Amino acid sequence: MPYTCGEKPGKGRYVCLHCGEDLYLDDDTDRLPPCSRCERCDFRKAY
Repeated sequence: MPYTCGEKPGKGRYVCLHCGEDLYLDDDTDRLPPCSRCERCDFRKAY
């Protein structure tokens, strides 16, 4: 399931679908920011 910027998908590691950059949210209230490497907004949860 893809997630986009501004969503609150919950704690965990997310991976940018475009460049593979990792992002970690450490709180359930954190919102997904744009990717720090490519500025895109499409992520998937990493397991």
